Amino acid sequence: MSSDGFHVHGPHDHEIEHAQQGGHGAGGMINQIAMFTAIIATVGALFSYMGGATQANAGLYKNNAAIKKTEASNQWNFFQAKSTKQSLAELARDLAPTDKRDTYQGKVDRYEKEKGEIKLGAEKMEAEATAWDHQSDEQMHQHHRWAQATTVLQVSIALAAIALLTKKKWLEYGMFAGGAIGMVVGILATLHI
Repeated sequence: MSSDGFHVHGPHDHEIEHAQQGGHGAGGMINQIAMFTAIIATVGALFSYMGGATQANAGLYKNNAAIKKTEASNQWNFFQAKSTKQSLAELARDLAPTDKRDTYQGKVDRYEKEKGEIKLGAEKMEAEATAWDHQSDEQMHQHHRWAQATTVLQVSIALAAIALLTKKKWLEYGMFAGGAIGMVVGILATLHI
């Protein structure tokens, strides 16, 4: 205001006053887009967190699978060592004098029994490794869904910003469509689809 009581408003002042008074037309659009953006940004942050969590789980499960595969490999190596000992005991039995054959046959029988137990353990560890691999694959699929949902929501937020700047109604519709698609993909991630 000047010293003589005369006040001139600039165009920016007029728009601020108009928006504060509730405005009409563009003011309603601005409020609607601002609310939409806040909600979608919050949901996007949650989706992003879930994407990171499922990715971490997938890595953990893949690590568990590798550990079980290593343990199974160790068991198969142990099995092979017992097979070698059994073969040597069979050779010794066949070459030994008759009175010592029973001793070597006892070793052959013992190695055969031990190999059976080792084989069961190795097969169990292989099955566990396969189960961990499967869980890892499921988590990675879910991670991709979370990432897709987050990306679509980010595009929707970008469309909101452009819609605010250009005041184009079709961009506002695109923003809402993108938000809806992102939410659907997020629901699919939640349902493990």
